[in-house]
Amino acid sequence: MARTVKRAYKYRFYPTPSQADLLSRTFGCVRLVYNKALDLRRGSHAAHGKAVSYGESSAELTRWKRSEELAFLNEVSSVPLQQALRHLQSAFANFFAGRARYPSFKSRKSSRSSAEFTRSAFTYRDGVLKLAKMDRPLDVRWSRPLPLAARPSTVTVSRDSADRWYVSILVEETIAPLPPVDQAVGVDAGLSVLLTLSTAEKIIGAKAERRDRKRLARAQRNFARKAKGSANREKARVKVAGVYGRIVDRRRDHLHKVTTRLVRENQVIAVEDLAVRNLMRNTSLARAVADAAWRSLRHMLEYKAAWYGRELVVIDRWFPSSTTCSSCGAVRASIPLDVRSWTCACGAVHDRDVNAAKNILAAGLADR
Repeated sequence: MARTVKRAYKYRFYPTPSQADLLSRTFGCVRLVYNKALDLRRGSHAAHGKAVSYGESSAELTRWKRSEELAFLNEVSSVPLQQALRHLQSAFANFFAGRARYPSFKSRKSSRSSAEFTRSAFTYRDGVLKLAKMDRPLDVRWSRPLPLAARPSTVTVSRDSADRWYVSILVEETIAPLPPVDQAVGVDAGLSVLLTLSTAEKIIGAKAERRDRKRLARAQRNFARKAKGSANREKARVKVAGVYGRIVDRRRDHLHKVTTRLVRENQVIAVEDLAVRNLMRNTSLARAVADAAWRSLRHMLEYKAAWYGRELVVIDRWFPSSTTCSSCGAVRASIPLDVRSWTCACGAVHDRDVNAAKNILAAGLADR
């Protein structure tokens, strides 16, 4: 059965100087309103033990805009400011539900600035997108088409630390499930090899950080030499951020290709529940674990499987996939990490990773 989902399409755009100035001021106003509303809530709770509702925060925003000190808030669209209050309300709701930490103040030094526009603050028609208070449309590079007859519900404009501008357009889209296939696969995640499949295929990772390590180190050395507060230091910072952006983009692109292929080719995908946070505490492995981006890979598999009618099975992280013989089921006490192949007492010779993937598949099919 086809599903209707909310899907964001992200595009690069190039603002004119006046557009960049207006958006930069909008980002600053959004941050200011969010921080003042958060401070209001914290102060009210500390002084009176009373919560501040969204409606009360919205009324306070109106008073701020009428004051002489904060009159500049009227120079930007009011919609992103209201959305900032809604995001704060959601942040508190997530905190009280135990899904997130207590909301924190936004810093102007954050690596990403953004503002959200709802339908009343933008127009979109035939590939032309125009935001409120702007005299001309955005110069968007439409790298892929939006769905036919798409009616965007929100448009989020952002600027990353490398001064690259993006627009993310949220639309409702009907996605039909893929035709069923008689194929299941177990997936073992690794570092030297990103994924090993139960079919014995090994998929190499992008290793994006390793490929750009020299370029990144050179950019960081150049940044460290610049005087603090100078224009040259800011230029060097943007270059460092640009290298990081290139690394992230290449890694994300590779993960999308790998996960899309796994979802298209298999009806059931079995994976391990990896403790990524614990692995990141290991200083010897943290860099490689971060470059593998297992958490992003798992997230992509989850939503793509849901979209296209596939089944993702996650097995317990304590399941002894590497030490269990996939032929006879015997479990060895332990196998050192540097041992990449081993022979079971039953005579079966195993590649460590392929054997683990086969066991993950068997456990996943048994848990369905």
